[in-house]
Amino acid sequence: MAVVLSAQATDVSVNKATVSLFADANTPEALLALGEDGIRRHIRHIGLFNAKAGHLFALSRILLDQHEGQVPRDREALEALPGVGRKTANVILNTAFGEPVIAVDTHVFRLANRTRLASGKTVLEVEKRLTRLIPPEFLEHAHHWLILHGRYVCQARKPRCGRCVIADLCEYPKRQRPQE
Repeated sequence: MAVVLSAQATDVSVNKATVSLFADANTPEALLALGEDGIRRHIRHIGLFNAKAGHLFALSRILLDQHEGQVPRDREALEALPGVGRKTANVILNTAFGEPVIAVDTHVFRLANRTRLASGKTVLEVEKRLTRLIPPEFLEHAHHWLILHGRYVCQARKPRCGRCVIADLCEYPKRQRPQE
């Protein structure tokens, strides 16, 4: 549920909403009992909260009707759920089930293209290239490392090249070079 809420939202707003929401409803049955309006009240500080309340409500119904109340471990079944696209499915497969998949968010996309580690015009291109390049033993955790590096070091507006552990390998043409 939190991953669905996280699309185009800050971690802070999602964490605030889920603390409140999950205190009242932390199962598909409880979310259905809460209803869309009840869900909406808990998540109103998150962007696109009206659509997301509808997604959580409908998703809860499908989990109960088609998956015995359990989150499916299958990509196709996950992507059939309201509010779940490929990135969200990859996050769930990786985080909940330990599958060695890469979830390409805005940070990973920027980092992969900026460093030319895995350039691509679409997130799917970047995901496929990263999956081919990253050794299998690192795949399970790689997207977390890439997200954190993109969020805190290789930032969009002001990359912190001086703090970057791969600055010597980076091909970003606007990279801040150390003063000599």
